[in-house]
Amino acid sequence: MGMSAFRKMVSCVLLLIVPASLFAADSGAAMLYANGAAWLNGSHVPNSSAIFAGDLVQTRSDSAANIHAPGSSITVLGDSLVQFEGVSLKVEHGGVSVSTSKGVATTAGDVRVAPVSNAWTEFNVTDTDGTVRIAAHKGDLTITYDNGTVTLAQGQETTRDEQSDQGDNKDKKKDRKRAAGAIPAAGGGGLNSPIAIGVGAAAIGGVTTWVLLQSTNPVSPSTPQ
Repeated sequence: MGMSAFRKMVSCVLLLIVPASLFAADSGAAMLYANGAAWLNGSHVPNSSAIFAGDLVQTRSDSAANIHAPGSSITVLGDSLVQFEGVSLKVEHGGVSVSTSKGVATTAGDVRVAPVSNAWTEFNVTDTDGTVRIAAHKGDLTITYDNGTVTLAQGQETTRDEQSDQGDNKDKKKDRKRAAGAIPAAGGGGLNSPIAIGVGAAAIGGVTTWVLLQSTNPVSPSTPQ
C-alpha cells in the first residue's frame, strides 16, 4: 500500500472515532482541512487529511488550510509554507492565524511568538518579503528575538525586519524564502525522501496500532472542533 493511500486510510479512522481521545494521548496528530488548493508534504489534499508533527503544509495564493486539534484552531493563510510541529508551528513563508488555549507557539525566521499563558489566545504571524509581522488579537504574547524577549499586549502589533540581519544569517533567510515560493509537484516534496517516508510510516503505524488496541465498541462519529 502506498504512503498516500495509507495516510487516507488513517484519516478515515481518525474521522470515525472521537479525535480528542486520540489526540489526548499526545500523539502530535491533528486534522487538516483544505479550503482550495493545498498540499501536504508535496501531495495534494483533496478535502481533509490527518496531519502529524513534522508535516509540511503549503497553500496557493487563493486558498487556505485549517488545522484542528483539541484546544487549538490554526489557519494557514494563502501563499504560505508552514511546518506543523504538534505543539508549535514554523512559518517558512506566508502566515498563520492561531487560536489556542494550549500555548501553541509560532516561529518565523529568528522570531518566536508564544502565548503568555494557557488562557484563550488569538494572534497572527506573517513572514513575507523579509518582514515578520505579529498581531495580538486576544491575550498577551511573549516574543523572543536573538537579542532578548519582550511582551506584546493584547490589541498591539509589531514588526521585525529580517533584512537588517547581517552575514550568513541574512543569506540563509533569503534562500529559505526563495525555496518556499514554488508550489511542490503532486507527488514530491522535501519530506517525501526515503528517510522521511520511513519516519512518517512509523508514526502513522503507531497511531493505527493505538486505534486497533482500543475497545472494539466504536464511538459515535464526531467532527473535530
